[in-house]
Amino acid sequence: MIKISVICVGKIKEKYWIDAISEYSKRLSRYCRLNIIEVPDEKTPDGASVSECDAIKKKEAEKILKKIDDNGLVCTLEIEGKRFNSEEFASFIDTSANKTSHIQFVIGGSLGLHSSVLSRSDMAISFSDMTFPHQMMRVILLEQIYRGFRITNGEPYHK
Repeated sequence: MIKISVICVGKIKEKYWIDAISEYSKRLSRYCRLNIIEVPDEKTPDGASVSECDAIKKKEAEKILKKIDDNGLVCTLEIEGKRFNSEEFASFIDTSANKTSHIQFVIGGSLGLHSSVLSRSDMAISFSDMTFPHQMMRVILLEQIYRGFRITNGEPYHK
């Protein structure tokens, strides 16, 4: 069974996000071994300069990079990444699962991902030109992974 890790910056505090993540985690347990790894976010002061923001992203990156399995596929979520429709994303997961035993998705914090994490990525993926809160992105990602498994297993899913 494929292992899928979601490495993300920040902790989920709101019950409705926790409930949604828990529901998709339960659904995904039929298809994969899901591991959600949270690394603490760094506080960003109001009006932080570009260099301050880069330093914050670098601190978060150090924590992220320690959690990455060097033997697994690393997929960063980035606005500039590759776009998939649901069927293409399902095929990507299926093809990747045949090449590796561990797929890792990385979601940055409010400032995004540091260049050191981006350069470690094997695949940059974009879900939209829009920016989403990391809590919502976690739910969207889990839902699309679940949908992907349903598609590749020939099971019904909402179109």
